[in-house]
Amino acid sequence: MELNKLFKAASPVIGVVHLLPLPTSARWQGSLQLVVNRAVQEAMALAAGGVHGIIVENFFDAPFTKGAVDPAVVSAMTIVVSRLKQLVTVPIGINVLRNDAHSGLAIAACTGAEFIRVNVLTGVMATDQGLIEGDAYRIMRYRQALGSDIKVFADVLVKHATPVGTLNEETALANAVADTIHRGLADAIIVSGGVTGEPPTQQDLAKAKAAAGKTPILIGSGATVDNISQLMQMANGVIVASSLKRWGQIEQPVDPHRVGQFIDEISTL
Repeated sequence: MELNKLFKAASPVIGVVHLLPLPTSARWQGSLQLVVNRAVQEAMALAAGGVHGIIVENFFDAPFTKGAVDPAVVSAMTIVVSRLKQLVTVPIGINVLRNDAHSGLAIAACTGAEFIRVNVLTGVMATDQGLIEGDAYRIMRYRQALGSDIKVFADVLVKHATPVGTLNEETALANAVADTIHRGLADAIIVSGGVTGEPPTQQDLAKAKAAAGKTPILIGSGATVDNISQLMQMANGVIVASSLKRWGQIEQPVDPHRVGQFIDEISTL
């Protein structure tokens, strides 16, 4: 796919709206309106700051399930995304954590969202939720059944996880990228550091880019004003969250000033 067609930018910046805890989550506060209000505030700040896309995540629902989320989570995210689609014009994506791409596609299809993020599309990863198996077979057939062109952005060797199997470390990333594209049919590849807030290495980005061919590579974590110029030498776009928050702290709301600084920096590249 060509990122420019979707995001109207050659090197898109995709900001993240981390939803407050949703119904049935361990930290649910009992008010969906509070969740919607915070999401609207953050999406508006991101859009006004110049991001080219927004991805909505149930980030504060931790601890996550490795399988399908509760129907109340799907309903709540659908309400939130429907509201955001009324307010911002940039493309919106969905990430239903930890790996419920099936629900992500359903939400996107019903709200008009343009893409989803899938943490594990192919392969098997050992995570804090247990073993998560990729299910590209079911995900891609479900997308076809929905009759939609929702783009699937897939992580490779996703953060907070370890690949299962006897992989050669030198070729593991390149093989995972190739499998995710050619056998999983991902539209774009996401490369992250080991944990939230940690950037991928230049070496990993270079390996991923070489293996991806014409498929876009997105930075999935750790991008800041200070390192984005270096990271973007080997990437086509960036998903950014923590560094756009107040004081750079992930639990804080989006800081419009930080958004503006980041966009100014990447626009000079």
